[in-house]
Amino acid sequence: MKITKRALRLSIFLGDGDIWHHKPTYVEIVHRAHKAGLAGASVLRGFEGYGVSSRIHTQHVFRLSEHLPLLVLIVDSEEKIRAFLSELDDLEISGLIVVDEVETIRYTESAPKQSHWWSVS
Repeated sequence: MKITKRALRLSIFLGDGDIWHHKPTYVEIVHRAHKAGLAGASVLRGFEGYGVSSRIHTQHVFRLSEHLPLLVLIVDSEEKIRAFLSELDDLEISGLIVVDEVETIRYTESAPKQSHWWSVS
């Protein structure tokens, strides 16, 4: 079965050295997303990048990584993503957050549970 829906994608750009209360900020974001009941969250590590500082951060063979870029991606219904944004306010994120509308396509072997945002309505 193929299900197509509109949703919002929340993209949070961080550095792997960003810390909140003695733990990586991305860990706290994923745990908050899980607690909020969002469909899922993924953290992607970049090999090279730069942000507002214009300083290029890169992985090098002969030294430890130096504040490499991370991207936290979350896709869910507009209502859930908009409600979750306030959960990020106290994290003191020093990066960019992007919210954009996406079309999702979900393939399943059978009819999905009605409790998920991608369920057939």
